[in-house]
Amino acid sequence: MTRTGTSTVEAVYEEVVRRNPAEREFHQAVREVLDSLGPVLERHPEHAELKTVQRLCEPERQVVFRVVWQDDRGEVQVNRGFRVEFNSALGPYKGGLRFHPSVYLGIVKFLGFEQVFKNALTGMPIGGGKGGSDFDPKGRSEAEVMRFCQAFMTELYRHLGEHTDVPAGDTGVGAREIGYLFGQYKRITNRYESGVLTGKGVSWGGARVRTEATGYGAAFFASEMLAARGTSLEGRRVVVSGSGNVALYAVQKATQLGATVVACSDSGGYVVDESGLDLEVLQRVKEVERGRLTDYAERVRSARHVVGGSVWDVPCEVAIPSATQNELDEAAAARLVRNGCVAVSEGANMPSTPGALEVFRAAGTAFGPGKAANAGGVATSALEMQQNASRDSWTFEHTEARLEQIMKDVHARCAEAAEEYGSPGDLVVGANVAGFLRVADAMRAHGLV
Repeated sequence: MTRTGTSTVEAVYEEVVRRNPAEREFHQAVREVLDSLGPVLERHPEHAELKTVQRLCEPERQVVFRVVWQDDRGEVQVNRGFRVEFNSALGPYKGGLRFHPSVYLGIVKFLGFEQVFKNALTGMPIGGGKGGSDFDPKGRSEAEVMRFCQAFMTELYRHLGEHTDVPAGDTGVGAREIGYLFGQYKRITNRYESGVLTGKGVSWGGARVRTEATGYGAAFFASEMLAARGTSLEGRRVVVSGSGNVALYAVQKATQLGATVVACSDSGGYVVDESGLDLEVLQRVKEVERGRLTDYAERVRSARHVVGGSVWDVPCEVAIPSATQNELDEAAAARLVRNGCVAVSEGANMPSTPGALEVFRAAGTAFGPGKAANAGGVATSALEMQQNASRDSWTFEHTEARLEQIMKDVHARCAEAAEEYGSPGDLVVGANVAGFLRVADAMRAHGLV
């Protein structure tokens, strides 16, 4: 990194840490992007002069609110809700809602910051934002989830709109929660504004492939990385962490592309099935019954369940981390490399620690960062918005073809930017540079706002 670039990004990082104390995930996300931008600022000094990087690290709006609701016993519950509208240079704020006890402002800001770059990489006209609550839907009844979603939307609705801010789902927010949120928005506003939320049911404005999109996209991205090295997913041994929506459909698409997915995980451990995971049983257990991987192991004779440990202990050639941030650390990365892993495609947001990334770089492992590899979900959300705007509905095949092409284009943008800015093959640098330039150029065009 050049001296001018170094001094600029170091000053920006110090200011981010000072103004956002104790938000370690946000600091990590900013640091990872800033480390790529020195050569960009040397070549484009106008962005240093206009303080584009500083402005990009400061959300346009941060909304924090109280959510009050009653549980089934009649007891009053108080949660905290968030929506960080990070950047609207390319379009309305776009990004999911996460319901999980770990959610606090730092998590939401890290996710929103990543979303800005991810959305830019899709080539679609969408800005970046993120939101959620520390509410835990696990173990709650249908009625409790509905009442919480209604209370949450009653506070959030005034900040939303199909041309303003368009949330979707994330961890803890699936089609059920989106339905309750949309119903309350419609009830309050007296408008059937289909484009205000994505991830809706297909029968009432949703897009085909949206459920599958993030997992499919991560598998497509893995395929593109391997293709760039003259090989493919065909016959590869794959491990996927997590067993939620992203993981399930990464398993499905990787299998369809010829791989054998041998392991996945949940909070109780991981399951190994050397003959390949039985997706039909896995989906029934996780999506229909909302069960655990122990239930899968009980039904599939070839499977074994391991309590504790790490799913990354299972040897594989391709890893798709799809659980949560910082789940794959330096030690796990070293085990993957020793066991012959040649490609990592991040299905979750920032699941690999900085130490893990350095291990993969040193080993020459193909690495797809989350802001590129898991962009399929938001890309298909943008396709859903297109369909809502035109009162149209596309076939599964047409939508999947669009998704696959978008993921190919994302990979190409990352690879080309990495090459142009002196880091050939480094898709982390490529994703950061390509995403930054698209957003920064729009910000410059809009003036000092």
